[in-house]
Amino acid sequence: MEIWINPACSKCRSAVQLLDAEGAEYTVRRYLEDVPSPDEIRAVLDRLGLEPWDITRTQEAAAKELGLKEWPREAGSRERWISALAEHPKLIQRPIITADDGTAVVARTEEAVRDALER
Repeated sequence: MEIWINPACSKCRSAVQLLDAEGAEYTVRRYLEDVPSPDEIRAVLDRLGLEPWDITRTQEAAAKELGLKEWPREAGSRERWISALAEHPKLIQRPIITADDGTAVVARTEEAVRDALER
């Protein structure tokens, strides 16, 4: 199990605390420092069963500068979104936990973290 976090994020800290409290074995990826490649983002999206716009933080300054809210949310625009996430990792929703069963969850709630633990 791996968790992508931003240590400054309270939801990330809460998820890590819950994983620790449950005795989970996991690795931490500080994705702002260890930026995921486009291929890694594609792989996580596949595991999540989501599209890049589903995990994009559209209220971030970079999103506003890029005009992401106006970008088409369709298959033909998918690679453009993935490139934006790779170039601006702060836009990636957090935390993301990749579960041992090959799936992943956006772990913003205690329930989502527990769901990942059960997989």
